[in-house]
Amino acid sequence: MTRAWVKTSSRSLDHPCNLLKFQERILRSRRIKLPLVCDMDFMKSVMHNMMPALKMQIYDSMYQCEKCNRKYRHKSTYRRHVTYECELLIVRKVHEQKKIRSTLNYVIALGVMTVGLSYAAVPLYRIFCQAYSYGGSLGQADATDEVSNMKAVKDRPIKIRFNADVASSMQWNFRPQQTDITVVPGETALAFYTAKNPTDKQVVGISTYNVVPFEAGQYFNKIQCFCFEEQMLNPREMVNMPVFFYIDPEFSEDPKMEYIGEIVLSYTFFEAKEGFQLPVPSYAK
Repeated sequence: MTRAWVKTSSRSLDHPCNLLKFQERILRSRRIKLPLVCDMDFMKSVMHNMMPALKMQIYDSMYQCEKCNRKYRHKSTYRRHVTYECELLIVRKVHEQKKIRSTLNYVIALGVMTVGLSYAAVPLYRIFCQAYSYGGSLGQADATDEVSNMKAVKDRPIKIRFNADVASSMQWNFRPQQTDITVVPGETALAFYTAKNPTDKQVVGISTYNVVPFEAGQYFNKIQCFCFEEQMLNPREMVNMPVFFYIDPEFSEDPKMEYIGEIVLSYTFFEAKEGFQLPVPSYAK
């Protein structure tokens, strides 16, 4: 029984004439005497029992490509695939693999760069803010003569509020010793923060700072501060950390500062990685 005959008979079994011819061929091949009447139920039962074998025969006779393992029923389709389509499919598959590999490399590089930037964020932030006094960060007071020659502006009192925060991974207890103090431009002031390590292991911390409102950061100058310096606390150890600062007298002359009567100084402590050193620029020392 050829493939073409099976295909034709399976398409037209519902027609009585074709069904009768199919019945005659089946019975003659088995040397069975033909019935006088075409029994439709009999033929359907025969087809039901023979179709799995016919399908298996068709499946076994299919042409399979050795490169991509695709199967084809017709030899002409198989030849066309081997001659033209198979090479194109292989080239496309190689191109997709290269594209996936390139995407994976980009993702890995982005992850490495993100980790590197997280480690370098603190020193880079310090260098930038110390150079430009940007974003409400403290300016660096570099000369004792400048402090001694300042004139206090007594009629311009400013309230300085203090805030303390710790990162989610930091287990220190960190707080200001005073809620706020009142100062005047051109006058130095001293405040203290307290940090305690309540754990049973040694912890090294490092802090960043900020000033709100941002516009006042350019007039807020520190003389002594614990920011951007590693602070190591032993188990259960507690330390007091000073902040010595002043407000530049030019604060009272700036029209933008006319309605600002309160400044918030905020510190945040992070846990420093072991062996991590901050690159302090020469002008910040």
